[in-house]
Amino acid sequence: MAPYKVGDNDVKLYGWFEIIIDGYFAHVYVASVTFNERQIWFEDIGFGIDTRNIFMAQEYVEKMCGAVDGALAAMEQLEGGAMANDSERRMVGHYWLRAPHLAPTVELRKDIEKTKKNVQIFAADVLNGKYAADSGPFTDLLCVGIGGSALGTQLLLGALADASAPLRAHFLDNTDPEGFLREFATLENHWERTLIIVTSKSGSTPEPNNALRAVEWLLRTKNLALAERAVAVTCTGSILDKRARDESWLQRFPMWDWVGGRTSVTSAVGLLPAALSGIDIDQFLGGAATMDRLTRAKTRNPAVQLALSWHFATHGIGAHAMVILPYADRLQNLSRYLQQLVMESLGKRHDRLGRVVCQGLTVYGNRGSTDQHSYVQQLRDGLCNFFVTFIEVLRHGDIQRDGSLRTAAEYLEGFFLGTREALAAENRQSLTITLRQVDAFSLGMLVALYERAVGLYAEFIGVNAYDQPGVEAGKKAADRALQLLREVEKFLKKIGKKAAEVDAETVAQEIGQNNAVENVRKWLDFLRMNA
Repeated sequence: MAPYKVGDNDVKLYGWFEIIIDGYFAHVYVASVTFNERQIWFEDIGFGIDTRNIFMAQEYVEKMCGAVDGALAAMEQLEGGAMANDSERRMVGHYWLRAPHLAPTVELRKDIEKTKKNVQIFAADVLNGKYAADSGPFTDLLCVGIGGSALGTQLLLGALADASAPLRAHFLDNTDPEGFLREFATLENHWERTLIIVTSKSGSTPEPNNALRAVEWLLRTKNLALAERAVAVTCTGSILDKRARDESWLQRFPMWDWVGGRTSVTSAVGLLPAALSGIDIDQFLGGAATMDRLTRAKTRNPAVQLALSWHFATHGIGAHAMVILPYADRLQNLSRYLQQLVMESLGKRHDRLGRVVCQGLTVYGNRGSTDQHSYVQQLRDGLCNFFVTFIEVLRHGDIQRDGSLRTAAEYLEGFFLGTREALAAENRQSLTITLRQVDAFSLGMLVALYERAVGLYAEFIGVNAYDQPGVEAGKKAADRALQLLREVEKFLKKIGKKAAEVDAETVAQEIGQNNAVENVRKWLDFLRMNA
């Protein structure tokens, strides 16, 4: 039942229940007349948002009208190609990835369209056996990448790929050697038929490079060549791009400097693994484009409601954490994905005027009804330092097949409704996002909703959502720590002693690093344990 008009009032979703019609379950929506946009349902796309349990007064909403108008105008400028990443002097164009006609130049539009087409052609060729090894076509997919090069893909494949996926997906998303060996063990008898995607924007990030070196080592032990089964997703002209070209890897797909890692899931970063897993990437992009259109609007805008809720619930200073509770196993990776998208975008020391503000919004989450048996006790009775986002899913697969599946779905919905009611009874704030079902289209909507809400909220609090100086500082500190290791090793080799035979203070003094005694001690411990 789509929203309709009664006089001058909008009819909005109030609630739903199930009835049986000709042996099939149907959702019947009960509507109420209200002037309030804080409960919105879009019947044609099966999406809704309800922020009534964020206890905003109408005066607060009216007070924020100017900020909302300003944020929407800023987003319009960003989509038009304005320089949005100030520290790197770059445009921010992830919205163009699902609406290439919005790109500021014809060349960019053509490049985006060409890349998506090439992803689909390559994936079809792989799945049709064009790149088959002697033992047969590829059966497994190993994704090498970290952070934004992995989290979006893990969300996509975790939500949409199932046991019937044409390729079984595996990930190397850290630089832990034990993690490498555990993942390698799952591929023990499949390496000859494993396609490897290496994703790195610059091609110089240590974590994926170390993982790739480990993969190369293992392939050599099996007399297999990397180039015959490797694909690169990287910026044109990067170190990785040049290597893939020179070694004749199977294919190269571009990343662009105007797409940040945390907003890259609708680029080849996410689209290529998704297409290889049998996911309809046109539907995924279509869902994102649909949500983009909704969230540009002046009224009935879900992203505005989301960003306003964040601002009110955290007092505009990140004073409360955001707890993500999706009531669907398919969305179990959502909180990890949102941790990067939200926290890397909003966690900033300085605002746009250079003032120290130390802003941010902490994100954590579990899944329903797992949360029922883990930390809902604290959410209801403990510290009130959070607000909850419930993700409700109305349709959970083909539950008509078996009465036990129907019962399981009833319990899942019951736990959601009960948890929301129990929190509200203790004045614990929450909002609810409702999806008709989890599919490629709805997941695209969800990704685009949060991308837009992050951009709007950043404008509310006056920070730049599209740079990440703290991340760069961490990388530089890691480089310094590794350089210190080289100096320690060089000194030990010079004096002909092992790490166990010297003390940290002496080594630090001899190499001129008196201020780094603790790190020298840590490296000596490391060398002793890994001699």
